[in-house]
Amino acid sequence: MIKVGIVGGTGYTGVELLRLLAQHPHVELSAITSRSEAGAPVATMFPSLRGRVGLKFDDPREVELRTCDIVFFATPNGIAMEQAGTLLDAGVRVIDLAADFRIKDPGVWEQWYGMRHASPELIAGAVYGLPEVNREQIKSARLVANPGCYPTAVQLGFLPLVESGLVDTSNLIADAKSGVSGAGRKAEVHTLFAEASDNFKAYGVPGHRHLPEIRQGLSIAAGKSVCLTFVPHLTPMVRGIHATLYARVSRETDFQALYEERYSREPFVDILPFASHPDTRSVRAGNMCRIALHRPQAGDTLVILSVIDNLVKGAAGQAVQNMNIMFGLDECAGLTQIPVLP
Repeated sequence: MIKVGIVGGTGYTGVELLRLLAQHPHVELSAITSRSEAGAPVATMFPSLRGRVGLKFDDPREVELRTCDIVFFATPNGIAMEQAGTLLDAGVRVIDLAADFRIKDPGVWEQWYGMRHASPELIAGAVYGLPEVNREQIKSARLVANPGCYPTAVQLGFLPLVESGLVDTSNLIADAKSGVSGAGRKAEVHTLFAEASDNFKAYGVPGHRHLPEIRQGLSIAAGKSVCLTFVPHLTPMVRGIHATLYARVSRETDFQALYEERYSREPFVDILPFASHPDTRSVRAGNMCRIALHRPQAGDTLVILSVIDNLVKGAAGQAVQNMNIMFGLDECAGLTQIPVLP
């Protein structure tokens, strides 16, 4: 059994990790940390886990995580970079669900995240945990930077096009919408029920923290710098991301066949029939990305629709998928849940 520790077990990604790992056939939950809830039973805060998770929250200053095989950081940005080095030195493998190790240029990271990076020496060795791109590197990784939710939906939607060089990469557009759980489990005015319900708004239009992450991944795939306009929106729902992506065709091919072939061996990417309309309910609580292609009026612009659950394929589910790859397990272990409908 793989001994697992979770740092930051009280947020939405933390409880989603607990939900998935509690059902995993090869995992033993060893420790879950929380400064504010230390000593309290996990099932008291999350009754859905009653009878499945018997642990209490540990004080992170007292718990010994170096006995774990792997530690997940389900923490705000800036925490993993302070603690990961000690665990790595002890032979523990680490998956960070925050953004501390996603961006390869520390200066760019500091510009977008507004703090100095505490462990820039670890960045080069961190593997970006998008399995559909970096599966071979993930197998031997000691430190995995789990992708963000928007970056997962947007990159999976664009990848076949930019990899093949069939579209104009100087003018890619991503118009993405997320449920309020993407903002985390903290009290903020814009996520209050009275603010978010019956409302819809864009945010981060001048620049969002996920932009350099998406641009970095697509540029690597394209083999050159890409230009991306990325506009996120907040929607009045709990879970889900819907990304509507636009790309101008520069060379013709059978684009539906291109996508079907690119993802034919990917267990968590579903290419729908041409001109389908995937919705967020079709992936809710599941580790699946569903993608559909459109070509309005047979013109020169492709529209790609990409949907994920931001807490699963966009966070905890993808982290478990990465763990499975790192330990040579069936990639789908613990992740076979059928999405919830309605």
